[in-house]
Amino acid sequence: MKTLISILFPIIFGSTGIDFLNSLQSEASLKDHKQDQIEIATLAGGCFWCTEAVFERVEGVIDVYSGYTGGKEANPTYRQVSYGRTTHAEAIQIKFDPAVISFNEILDIFFTVAHDPTQLNRQGPDVGEQYRSAAYYHNQEQKLLIEKSIQKFNQDKYDGKIVTEIKPFDKWWMAEEYHQDYYELNPGNPYIINVAKPKVKKLMIKFPDQIKEKYKNSGS
Repeated sequence: MKTLISILFPIIFGSTGIDFLNSLQSEASLKDHKQDQIEIATLAGGCFWCTEAVFERVEGVIDVYSGYTGGKEANPTYRQVSYGRTTHAEAIQIKFDPAVISFNEILDIFFTVAHDPTQLNRQGPDVGEQYRSAAYYHNQEQKLLIEKSIQKFNQDKYDGKIVTEIKPFDKWWMAEEYHQDYYELNPGNPYIINVAKPKVKKLMIKFPDQIKEKYKNSGS
């Protein structure tokens, strides 16, 4: 079909058709190139409402999804995971542009702002293995960077107390629709006010140069 279009366009539309076809091919090539540049980080650090809200505000992050990973059960639901009836953790997947923010910088925010990596099988008021701290690597480079990051923060900040699991990424299960962008859609929720907002404010203070422009003056 591509070949047929390439033949017919110049015949029907002349040089204008050739220019238009070249333009389409260039746009498609650029789009494919941009898609190739996108990387994914998969992290678990307690309730995904909090971690999603933190990373949504970071420059270079394209999108953040809440979901479940690290377990064996297929098609887990929020009720099953939150009640500890699966082996999954609440987690987020971060799509990011490595030309704007590096995986290392993602880890810096994860280990210092998004959650407390020294809490074993809990995060603040949420208790259970489903709220464990974990980093799921997508390749060996990510694994090495996670290991180095933990070593650095164990030495410089946490006195060897980090309990974050390092596991290979296996399968991702998207959380129910109402969990996506929960922070933005439920600003009056007591949990959001008392647990998530302090983490977002901490991000604004600690990483002011890495905040997306639209959030810089919002304060949350």
